Amino acid sequence: MSGGQGSAADELAAGRPGVLPSQLLRHAIASGWIGAGDFAIPEASVQPASLDLRLGEVAYRIRCSFLPDRDPVERKVEDYIIDELDLRRDGAVLETNRPYLIPLLEHLALPDGLRGRTNPKSSTGRLDVFTRVITDRSYRFDEIAPGYHGKLYLEVVPLSFTIRVRQGLALNQLRLVHGRASLSDEELRDLQHQRPVLFRSGAPVVERDFATANGLFLSLDLRGDDEGRVGHRAKGYAPLLDLGRTDAYRPDDFWEPVHREEGNRIVLAPERFYLLLSDESVVVPPDLAAEMTAYDPTSGELRTHYAGFFDPGFGYDPDGELRGSRAALEVRAHDVPFMIEHRQRVCKLTFERMMAPPAKLYGQDIGSNYQGQVETLGKHFRRPGTPGTASPASTAPGDQPDLFS
Repeated sequence: MSGGQGSAADELAAGRPGVLPSQLLRHAIASGWIGAGDFAIPEASVQPASLDLRLGEVAYRIRCSFLPDRDPVERKVEDYIIDELDLRRDGAVLETNRPYLIPLLEHLALPDGLRGRTNPKSSTGRLDVFTRVITDRSYRFDEIAPGYHGKLYLEVVPLSFTIRVRQGLALNQLRLVHGRASLSDEELRDLQHQRPVLFRSGAPVVERDFATANGLFLSLDLRGDDEGRVGHRAKGYAPLLDLGRTDAYRPDDFWEPVHREEGNRIVLAPERFYLLLSDESVVVPPDLAAEMTAYDPTSGELRTHYAGFFDPGFGYDPDGELRGSRAALEVRAHDVPFMIEHRQRVCKLTFERMMAPPAKLYGQDIGSNYQGQVETLGKHFRRPGTPGTASPASTAPGDQPDLFS
């Protein structure tokens, strides 16, 4: 199958189901299905199977979260606005545990049958910044109805760190889907037999460990490194974190290490945010896309993800030398201390067919930050062993933010 823009557009017109690849996202922009008014949509916004959504020029501090129900968002939010913040130039500071609503630069005019879904970018989720998209006259977050015409709004709630954001910064991504694209559990098992997508210690996961239930389960690595370190826990009262700066902050100012206890397990403190790694490595081949789905709350007082899209090419190597990439898991226990153990299943991946393979894959093709990751911290923090450490004041206010991960 060709990955060209014309062929993908033809397949959409012919009713082929699947997630729209990068070349058809460009077609959607050129056709006016996705626009940004006076602002051009940069090439860097187009990912293999999603489009970065950028913050507009104002943020509204609001009393509470809400859904518009039968109203336009602009009408509904009037009753809840407490303050208005200017995101131009130096941007604005968003405080923890306070909800903000930010109109996005992008808007949609989707054709009939084409629907959207949104998710935080990986770097957003790793900072414990809770985000979700709202559309006019909607009953659901992050789900965009087929044929939707209208604006997009982003609810932002920093949970662990006080953050600075600016107009043009991308915190979320949009994925467009036509028809029924998801793979069934039986199709996932067939896929694992034919061209494995789940590995452990460099070998395909055996049948008994390949667990599915409307998606593919991933488990935790709680053995960790030689010192027993399994991940990180967010510190309280950390310094201000500017989301436009990368490779800039000392991890120790924001995070404390988490070590396993005897028996390869840890106890999660209530309402504290943890970054952990999956025990398995995942491969998303070029003709598929994946999404991490919310964990079933009946399995424990636990939330195990905030950022969800896995682009085609994640963990993929056509030469077979890379046997998948591990997933970073953003974890929070609610209400009570919660014990988790090594290889405990804590989240699911659902897989969807691409309408066509993307012109460029996740990884080296687009300079991705998290291919082959062995560390959970996001791009804003200096990697262990990096010489020197920039202080938060080392970047001048006029420096341009890095808008895309």
